[in-house]
Amino acid sequence: MTYADDFTIGSQEEMIQLIDEMGFVPFFDNEIEGFSLEEHIAPGCWYDDGDNGFWPAWEWKGPVIRESKCAYGKFLRGKAMYVSAKWFPDFANYRRDGYDFDARYDDGLAPRQDMDFYEVLDANAPILSKSLKQIGGYGRNGRKGFDTILARLQKQCYVVTADFRYSMDRFGEPYGWGVAVYTTPEKMFGRKFTDAVYKRTPEESYARILKHLRKILPEASQEEIEKILR
Repeated sequence: MTYADDFTIGSQEEMIQLIDEMGFVPFFDNEIEGFSLEEHIAPGCWYDDGDNGFWPAWEWKGPVIRESKCAYGKFLRGKAMYVSAKWFPDFANYRRDGYDFDARYDDGLAPRQDMDFYEVLDANAPILSKSLKQIGGYGRNGRKGFDTILARLQKQCYVVTADFRYSMDRFGEPYGWGVAVYTTPEKMFGRKFTDAVYKRTPEESYARILKHLRKILPEASQEEIEKILR
């Protein structure tokens, strides 16, 4: 199957199958036509505006991450994307340019504010975003740049979303939007990730990803694919 095929996703089980088969599944539409869950979701699964209006694809996020063991984060030009367990080590190796975070900082490639953020996250992961802000001292009268640093570290694949948790009402029912739980790939995936992430050069990982994306995106040009990978 490719993204050029006519298919629809109508359940979280089908989402998991799509992630496993394609390897890379952006949540929202983007520069490459058809390359997203949004463009292939079944009617009523993106948003159901019935009496109890809900957002199925959003509510599946946590279960899909947990059950598929995939990586999820703002990996695609500031937009969310699922990356399968099979492909994430190569993707992280390419995006990290072969550096673990300590080596990146030691070589002067990461600012002190990123190190401060990463150290708090690493010491407390998995952690709710609001708790991460509190422990790290981010807020109106504290440190600045929480969202910017988080987005940068997700793009570099040092931070992933482990789950989404909902607030509960007095009847024990979930309500509102799910709150993101963040962690590091090393903590989320363990040895399976750490043994694989740097076994190739970043250039070799990039070449493998590019070849795979050209296969599943037959109507996209190489220039378009290279642009979204940057």
